[in-house]
Amino acid sequence: MSPTSDLLAAALAQSGFHPRLPQQRRLYEAAKAAIHQQRLGAGSKLPSSRDLARDLGMARNTVIAAFEQLAAEGYVVSARGSGTYVADLQAHSASMRGVGGAPQGRLAAGANAGSGVVAAAARSASGAAGLSRRGRELSSVAAGPRFEIQPFAPGDPDFSSFPFKLWQRLQNRVWREARNDLLDYGQSGGHLPLRQAITEYLRISRSVKVEVEQVMITAGTQQSLDLCAQLLADAGDTAWVEDPCYWGARRVFQARELKLRPITVDSDGIAISAADLSTHPRLIYVTPSHQYPTGAVMSLARRRELLDVAVRKDAWILEDDYDSEFRYTGRPLAALQGLDNDDRVLYMGTFSKVLYPGIKVGYLVVPPALIAAFRSALYDLQRPGQLTVQATLADFITLGHFTAHVRKIRQTYGARRELLRHMLAQKLPRGVTISREESGLHLVVELPDHVDDVALAQRAAAQEISVKALSTYYLNKRVRRGLLVGYAYCTPEQITDYGRKLGAIIAAEVAA
Repeated sequence: MSPTSDLLAAALAQSGFHPRLPQQRRLYEAAKAAIHQQRLGAGSKLPSSRDLARDLGMARNTVIAAFEQLAAEGYVVSARGSGTYVADLQAHSASMRGVGGAPQGRLAAGANAGSGVVAAAARSASGAAGLSRRGRELSSVAAGPRFEIQPFAPGDPDFSSFPFKLWQRLQNRVWREARNDLLDYGQSGGHLPLRQAITEYLRISRSVKVEVEQVMITAGTQQSLDLCAQLLADAGDTAWVEDPCYWGARRVFQARELKLRPITVDSDGIAISAADLSTHPRLIYVTPSHQYPTGAVMSLARRRELLDVAVRKDAWILEDDYDSEFRYTGRPLAALQGLDNDDRVLYMGTFSKVLYPGIKVGYLVVPPALIAAFRSALYDLQRPGQLTVQATLADFITLGHFTAHVRKIRQTYGARRELLRHMLAQKLPRGVTISREESGLHLVVELPDHVDDVALAQRAAAQEISVKALSTYYLNKRVRRGLLVGYAYCTPEQITDYGRKLGAIIAAEVAA
C-alpha cells in the first residue's frame, strides 16, 4: 500500500463521517481535507484509480467518481499518460490576488492557518469586515440554529408521522404522467390545481374571502414575508410588529432595512397605544389566531380596531396564520382577512407545520389589486419551481388525505399537550403557571420575574432539552419571563421522562 493510500485509509477510518454518507463522498472529503491541511502537498501524485481501489477495498468506479469531483473543483489535475496530481492551491490564490482580489496578507494568513478549523476561524474573523452593514447586523445574532429533534423544541411538528408510502404513490403517479409543463418554472403564481385546492380549503376552514387568482404559491412564510416587504415597503419605512415577535419576521424586515415598531401584546393580542398611533406604519405584522410566542388570540374588538387603523394609516396588514390547523377544542378561528372589507390584509400560511418542514411550500393570498404585481415579482425575483411537488400536494388535498392527516395529528398533539401539562404540573412550584390556550405546537411556562429564563433554558439544554426563553422574543423591555415548550415532536415516553426532568429544573431555579 502506498503512503498516500495509507493516509487516505487513516482519514476514512475516522468517525466524523455521517453514517449515510456515500463512500465516494467520504473519499472525496478525506482527500480534500488532506489537501487543505497540506498532508498531501502540491504536486503530490495520487495512486491510480485501480491501485487506490485495491488498497482501500473500494469499487474502482467509486474512486473514479471521487477523483472526478476533486478535479471538477480544482483540487487535482490530470496529465494524460502521467497520472493525477494535487493542484497548487497557493499558486491559484496568488494569481487570484493579482487579478484584484483581497489583500495578500489576508489570504496568506488563511492559507498558512494549518488545520481546516483554524483556517475557517481566520476567514470568519477577517470576513466580517467584508460584510455590508446589513450583513453584519443580520449575522450578529444566530437566531435560527435549533436542534429540531431534541425533546420540547417549540414549533416543530412530528414529521415522522408523515404518510410516506401514500405520498410516494401520489408522487409516482405525477411522474408517470411525464408532463413537460411540470418541469418548468411556475409562471402563473403556482400550479393551478394546488391553488384551487388551497382556495377551497381556506374558504371552508378559515373563512378567507378568496378567488383562485389571489393565491400565490411560495417557498413558505419567509418568502411570503420577503415578497411583501419588497413590494409594499421601501428601506426606512416603518413596520409594526408584535412584541414579543416571531424572530423570522423580524429578520426579514431587518434585511429589507425597515424600521421596527414593537407593539405590546396582551391576552387579547396586539394592543395599539396612542404613542403607536402617532407613527405611520407601512406594514403591520400579526399572528392573530395564535400569537407567536405567547399564544394569545386576538379579540374581535382588536381585530376591528386593527383593520380600521390600517385603512386610516394606508398600511398593509400581513396576517401569518402559521398553525391554525392545530386547535384542539372547537372549530378553528376565522381569519382576520375574512373581516377585511377594504382589501388591506395579505394572508399567508404554510404546509411545513402540517406535513414536514422541508416541503417548503406555502401560500400567500393577496388583494385583487396586487395580483399582477405579486405574480410578476414572484417569477422575476424567486424563479419558483418544484411543480411536481405542488402537483402531488394538490392530489393529496383534493383526494381527502390532507384533512385525514390533519385530523390524525391534531388528536395526537392534543393528547401530548395534556400529558406534558400533567407531567410539568407535578413538579412546578407556586408562582409558575402553564398556558391554557388549546391550540398550537407549544405551551408557555410563565415564570416569576426574578427567574432568568435565558439561564434556565441553557440549563435545560445541558440535559438535552431544547426549550426557548420567552424574554428573548421581546424587542422592547422584557415584560414576561417564561419558557416555550414544544410537544409535537415527542413520544409519550419522552414527554413523561423529560417532562419530569424539566419540571425539576424549573422548580430548582425558582427556589434558588
